[in-house]
Amino acid sequence: MSTDFQQARLALGTRLRELRTESGLTGRELAASLGWAHSKVSKLENGRQTAAQADLEAWANACGCSEAAGELVSLLRTMETRYRTWRRQLASGHRARQEAGLAESQRTLVFRGFQDSCIPGLFQTAEYARCMFAAGSAFHRSPRDTDEAVRARIRRQELLYEPGRRFRFVLWEAALYMRICPPEVMAGQLDRLTGLLGLDTVELGIVPFSAQLPIPIAHGFWIYDERLVTVENLNAELWLEDSADIEVYERAWDSFAEVAVYGHRAHRLIAAARSALGPY
Repeated sequence: MSTDFQQARLALGTRLRELRTESGLTGRELAASLGWAHSKVSKLENGRQTAAQADLEAWANACGCSEAAGELVSLLRTMETRYRTWRRQLASGHRARQEAGLAESQRTLVFRGFQDSCIPGLFQTAEYARCMFAAGSAFHRSPRDTDEAVRARIRRQELLYEPGRRFRFVLWEAALYMRICPPEVMAGQLDRLTGLLGLDTVELGIVPFSAQLPIPIAHGFWIYDERLVTVENLNAELWLEDSADIEVYERAWDSFAEVAVYGHRAHRLIAAARSALGPY
């Protein structure tokens, strides 16, 4: 969980405690009036559990401060804007998230990204993307709308050919070998990467396994101009807009870009990964 998200949850908990103490209620008295376990009140006040909107409204009413419900819900919405669970984002399938990504991308002129385990969506073939969406739907147990999601992702790739945009991506070499799809699909995906090396809007670097890493590789991320960073983990996606957060990821991107290889050296690494697929 992000430090910023946890800090926001602690701030919300502090505000909940203020409302309770101002109303003269103990934690046990509030829990009893709401029909909750006392542990739930404690967890919410100490930032160890994320409240639902209904929880916040009930809390405000129980404290005799129904007018504070709007403030509490606003704090919750701010948290959720930054910390977007896949359960919520994929409630109707992958297409909605892809369309949100398209809208954000259309506002962006310079993209920077780092991926450690898979090919970035902007560079994926339809077949590779289909395998990724199918795996994601199975893991998150979300509705399968694979064909619609693939079409939305391919529409987003039209931006690669628009003059004035720059796509600067760095991949760890492991991304060339991750088998989320059949060998023939991976072969097509690696061929696609090779073709992108000559595109004038794209700068593609690969960090070799042999590189001396500047920092440990933790996760992939995208930087949209200098205004937004998105980070994916297993249960959620972080949308970070604070300048301090963005600066951290810019430094991380610069560090990986410095040890990456480009041009014919990147081509050799892609060719080696394709050769490793063997006959299929």
